[in-house]
Amino acid sequence: MDKNINRFEILRHLAINGSEGDNINTAVQIALKMTVNHIGLSASSLYVWDTDNQIKLTVSHAENNASQKQLTELEESLFTQLRQDKKLVSAYMSFGGIHPYHSFTLPLRYRHQIFGAVIGIQTGERSVVSEDIFLEALSALLSLNFAAVEMQGSGEVSQDLIDRERLRAILDTAVTVNHEVNNPLQAILGNIQLIRMKNKDLDKETLAKLEAIEESAMKITKVTQKLMRITSPRTTDYSDGTTMIDISDNNNPDE
Repeated sequence: MDKNINRFEILRHLAINGSEGDNINTAVQIALKMTVNHIGLSASSLYVWDTDNQIKLTVSHAENNASQKQLTELEESLFTQLRQDKKLVSAYMSFGGIHPYHSFTLPLRYRHQIFGAVIGIQTGERSVVSEDIFLEALSALLSLNFAAVEMQGSGEVSQDLIDRERLRAILDTAVTVNHEVNNPLQAILGNIQLIRMKNKDLDKETLAKLEAIEESAMKITKVTQKLMRITSPRTTDYSDGTTMIDISDNNNPDE
């Protein structure tokens, strides 16, 4: 019963920290120490990486330096390679030899994005697989704590998160526009070329109108292409206090 209470206290600690927005590094350090002590791990570490898969934060707790070194080597020699080469998400593994030990790696995940992992080792005959439900709950709460970091103390979403969400919405819209608008535009442009090919004796006024239609269609095509190349969700004034998406050349670095 005491062990269950201890596990509950670890999860409770992370849940309260996430809701109150306390220092994330301190909260993780305490949670890892409690986890190591209460489920008999030799060491545990948490890694957070950026969008280029470069580690930007490491928090660890171990019984001794040897256990920490063993866990670090396991991460660098096995887990990292499996994530890169085999798209490893989670695993429980056991290793034999003179000193058998068991290990786990579980993802830090928010929505569909994996941005880190929590790992650990346990020496001896016990197996961390028996702790899978608790460890998965632990990794989920650790993930939520880091998601909460995206929130400012006032409870408002950070500007960086807002910008990322706005940019994603713009690009989603751009894909839709390209699909739904470019298809009929290509039909218009194709028909204009066909009319010209089949009617070599068109008068100047008709030719001028066809050229104006073609030019307008090409402008629309360029607008949809610029939408797809936007790198930041900037807006510009339009009229009557309203704004529109900035698709100028300085927001399209390839031009």
